[in-house]
Amino acid sequence: MELRHLRYFLAVAEELNFTRAARRLHISQPPLTQQIRSLEGELGVALIDRSAYRIALTDAGQIFAAEAARILDEVRNAARLARSAARGSTGRVRVGFTESASFNPLVTSALRGFRAAYPQVEVSLEEHPTTELAAALRDGRLDVGFVRPPLREERGLVFDLLEKEPLVVAMPAGHRLARRRSVALQELSAEIFILYPRAVRPGLADEVVGACEAAGFTPRVDQYAPQLSSTINLVAASLGISIVPASMRSLQPQNVVYVPLSGEPLHALLGAAYRADERSTVVCSFIAQARAASGRGAG
Repeated sequence: MELRHLRYFLAVAEELNFTRAARRLHISQPPLTQQIRSLEGELGVALIDRSAYRIALTDAGQIFAAEAARILDEVRNAARLARSAARGSTGRVRVGFTESASFNPLVTSALRGFRAAYPQVEVSLEEHPTTELAAALRDGRLDVGFVRPPLREERGLVFDLLEKEPLVVAMPAGHRLARRRSVALQELSAEIFILYPRAVRPGLADEVVGACEAAGFTPRVDQYAPQLSSTINLVAASLGISIVPASMRSLQPQNVVYVPLSGEPLHALLGAAYRADERSTVVCSFIAQARAASGRGAG
């Protein structure tokens, strides 16, 4: 049985006239009659009652007509979905991000813009450290990750740099330097630092420690926090200071002051990572949206 048999029978069932059904199908009547008889022979039941002057559907024919209509509707819908998926307007994209990236306006702008442009695409979100995001991308559990480099030369992954975000000093509101417009790194040499484990956030940790050493001192780190948000909480508790991406300034605004660094600027890099062999139209559309949000174009 082929789909054309269903279309032929459904035309006859709706017209209840072979001549009109053949005209509607753009075929001659004898082949249509032959196809319907062949279908009945394959099913082993009579679908059409030909005993009266006007043809009518048998009970089996009525049931078969309803199911044939449903099947043909599903086939048309499947074709529509396939074409839509090929255009990237339906499907699913799995997006991962680091905690600090979730505070960055670029990430929220990319997600909002993609939702508006592709409302039929399902977007699932997961938060992990950069090292875990890289593993999930490599293993195919995620499609795109907003990460901070380095990716430790992960084979098979591509990294698009989207933004260089300034780093600022986070300090308790009552700190002696809290009223300053800017602070030089050298002025922080005697401070207690709260940082994040290098194994989890190697890019940020290396940037901060390397900059301090270039300024002539090794930061005294008394506390490591697993998340940047918990780093800010520890600063709010006056346990030390930290250096964080500027987008974190919305956290603890009553208890933490964020002061820019003077001199050579420090930056936290943010970008989109994805598999080098990615061919999914919907995933590529998301990557293009992330580039557009950064002002770097579709690529």
